Amino acid sequence: MMTGRDGGNAVDGGLARHIPVLAAEVLRYLVPRDGGLYLDGTFGAGGYSRAILDAADCSVIGIDRDKTAIDAGAGLVAASLGRLTLVEDRFSNLDEVARSAGHHSVDGVVLDIGVSSMQLDEAARGFSFRNDGPLDMRMGRDGPSAADLIAAVSERDLGTIIARLGEERFARPIARAIVRARGEAPITTTRQLAAIVERVVHARPGAIHPATRTFQALRIFINEELVELAAALAAAERILKPGGRLVVVTFHSLEDRIVKTFLADRSRILAGSRHAPETRGPQPSFVLLTRKPVGPDDQEIASNPRARSAKLRAAERNGAPAQPADIDAVMRGVPSLAEAMRGR
Repeated sequence: MMTGRDGGNAVDGGLARHIPVLAAEVLRYLVPRDGGLYLDGTFGAGGYSRAILDAADCSVIGIDRDKTAIDAGAGLVAASLGRLTLVEDRFSNLDEVARSAGHHSVDGVVLDIGVSSMQLDEAARGFSFRNDGPLDMRMGRDGPSAADLIAAVSERDLGTIIARLGEERFARPIARAIVRARGEAPITTTRQLAAIVERVVHARPGAIHPATRTFQALRIFINEELVELAAALAAAERILKPGGRLVVVTFHSLEDRIVKTFLADRSRILAGSRHAPETRGPQPSFVLLTRKPVGPDDQEIASNPRARSAKLRAAERNGAPAQPADIDAVMRGVPSLAEAMRGR
């Protein structure tokens, strides 16, 4: 449980106490200070927002595209006595959210990438195959669902999506099996889809469930998560003041690769050599705080198995101008959601 430094600022109301993954490390790199303003771009169950509010007499703007999360945070907003504001929006718009609230810069941005525990545990959201539910997977409840995608996308595009975003080596036969099955009956539930995948990828003792990578790929694609992440990193670069901190927690290699590449590019100093003219490029806009990703310790993994794949990376903004962002680069070779939904 997080508590205020002197007990005077602790926020006790709202959601049940939720200790997010790597909470202590997030605070160590974010360094909340009195009078500061922080953006929690993935509010979820409010764990990071509460921890930040408890750590200093500061303010937080929490953002979530899931209306359920925003509604559930009402009690925490009331208990914060004006220090917490919640906004229903995509975290890729975090700089616009801050400016709309009258702030041209912030002291810190924290992002926890991927699906939340609340979404996984609610069968009706369709994120998990553990309990049968509608094949939905939409974080914001807008746009096509996973069932809509499965019904419309071509076998080739489906295989590409599962291979690239799920890193599934059996993507092609899985796509073939899904297309064959949908020809017989619509695929509308999580158990239906999981059963189709299980007929192609056989379970092995000690390994992840055969459908895990396919579900991951569809969820990432439906919610455009990698494009959102790349856009959010660029938005954080634009809104952070000099000395402001960016802290990002990811849970699989695709996300971590995007964060690692972004921070490496933004912190790299281009240098010439005595054999070539001096290389001039953009001035680095961040200073790395984590040369290697920070992970959970054994105690945290034992108490929360979902933390085992978490990686934290952090950097500090300097005074250099923000650089242009190549958002589309993260999805090269993968069809857009609009393209995939145009039909077979």
